Amino acid sequence: MAYTTIKKPSDYFNTKLYTGNGSTNAITGVGFQPDFTWLKSRSIIANHRLTDAVRGVTKEIYSDSTNAEATDATGLTSFNSDGFTLGDSGDYNENSQTFASWNWLADNTSGSSNTDGSITSTVSANTTSGFSIVSYTGTGANATVGHGLGAVPKMIIVKKYNVTGSWGVYHNSLGNGNFLYLNDTNASASNSTLWNNTSPTSSVFNLGSSAISNSSSNSHIAYCFAEKTGYSKFGSYVGNGSSTDGTFVYTGFSPSFLILKRTTDSIGSWTMYDNKRHTYNPNGEYLLANDSGAAVAFDNVDFLSNGFKLRAGFNNASSTYIYMAIAKEPLVGDNPATAR
Repeated sequence: MAYTTIKKPSDYFNTKLYTGNGSTNAITGVGFQPDFTWLKSRSIIANHRLTDAVRGVTKEIYSDSTNAEATDATGLTSFNSDGFTLGDSGDYNENSQTFASWNWLADNTSGSSNTDGSITSTVSANTTSGFSIVSYTGTGANATVGHGLGAVPKMIIVKKYNVTGSWGVYHNSLGNGNFLYLNDTNASASNSTLWNNTSPTSSVFNLGSSAISNSSSNSHIAYCFAEKTGYSKFGSYVGNGSSTDGTFVYTGFSPSFLILKRTTDSIGSWTMYDNKRHTYNPNGEYLLANDSGAAVAFDNVDFLSNGFKLRAGFNNASSTYIYMAIAKEPLVGDNPATAR
């Protein structure tokens, strides 16, 4: 059996950096038509902007805010065969400012009806890479929602988007009785009503009565991620407290994208790294998913051929952290990883 079915991870996920021009701006070089694009200015203070093909172009939500969805006709105006087009909105495209975009491929549609759960959902899914975009209307009572992955999600990020509401995050390392807020720094909390104390299956994820994940008559969007060998990894590690020889985390590939979050004993931001903003070790620029601030330079992680290694940050002794990692290339196979 092959180590991985995904020989080229950048066919399914890719980071694209660009500089704003303050006018119509066609961003190319993504390598595919994205269905989910997460944008953030690197050089100025501005909210994160998240747009997907299921809710539709020009519709934005913000990972660092509880605000409802808004429409920006001059924001992300189309998904194209090799990227996307922007209008003149300063939060997407301010002249001479630098930006990062993280792009995922689903199935290049606005979604189709899924009746696997007790709630009918609209799903755009890529079963090869284990990513789906799921839209549904909450009921306020215990329910299930089809996600279309054909595999068990390891991470689910959900937002009630037609009205104000916090983001909820399920991560397999926390279990089905706990959750995190994407939009703030809180440690993980116990709550039986978000996921109904029931783990997702290969066809559905579970909801309780929480207004975060299942607000009655309100619209929700969920980004679901299943783990694929050699392409993605969702796990946890415990820090060792060393500022010179931090914890090593094995993923089985060289990362192209990494999110870290401290989950126990203290607050901590959602820290985002990629291999395009910093192409050598240490990976010295991060953005915070829960914060509108510009990029910060701090040398606290190395991307290695088979995982990542902490330096000064995100390595507090005995503290637990979760992570989401996507591959640049697998460790073995037709396109094996090499050290940076």
